[in-house]
Amino acid sequence: MKRNELTNYLNTYLRFSEFKDTASNGLQVEGRDEIRKIVTGVSANVELFEKAIELKADAIIVHHGIIWDFEHPVYQGSYKKRIKLLLENDINLYGYHLPLDAHKEVGNNVRIAQILGLKNIEPFGLYNEQFIGFKGEYKFKQAETVLDLVKKEINANAIIFPYGPDKINTVGVISGGAQKEVKQAVLEGLDLYLTGEVSEHILHYVKEEGIHFIAAGHYATERFGVLALGKHIKQKFDLDVEYVDIPNPV
Repeated sequence: MKRNELTNYLNTYLRFSEFKDTASNGLQVEGRDEIRKIVTGVSANVELFEKAIELKADAIIVHHGIIWDFEHPVYQGSYKKRIKLLLENDINLYGYHLPLDAHKEVGNNVRIAQILGLKNIEPFGLYNEQFIGFKGEYKFKQAETVLDLVKKEINANAIIFPYGPDKINTVGVISGGAQKEVKQAVLEGLDLYLTGEVSEHILHYVKEEGIHFIAAGHYATERFGVLALGKHIKQKFDLDVEYVDIPNPV
């Protein structure tokens, strides 16, 4: 398909214009016009780009792109190398940050909620006046069972603060670095909150509030969106789409 076709479809499907984001969502680097092979990954980096070149990719789609409001890089060092690889090999780079957290079909958070087997899934977690996470319910499942499921399906090395009830009924999920949003889970009376990262003060807060808290890894919780989006594109347009895993323990 043509680059503009893919760009228009992704922007519409992921509703990128609806989000107030620190990232520039959509096409970040323009490459060749014809798209036959797409590589997906969590974060834009040299290793991912080099792998995409080996795979003869025409486009790369990531969750964490290279254009952010809080960064004003010059073309030097690693940033220069990233741009150079894309331009010299005529590869398109797409980045979708909050749109790929919040999407109701292929988003990171809805996919995690589904993997955990939650029912009655609905939007949760306001950020910049937008819901970016999801919450759902069990019928009072044993906490140990749920925590084991997280280790099995998301991250065996997840950091877990098991200070909630023995039986879990309600769960909130916001992937990535949303540890502070645990306060929203507490205000809503949820039994468990799952995100990617954790700060030092969170342990005492969740212990005192009596809620289970899981930091299952920023990378680990944010690979589900690009995986699901890649499968969606492959099925809809019959394109060759391949996910490239560049593991990150954070």
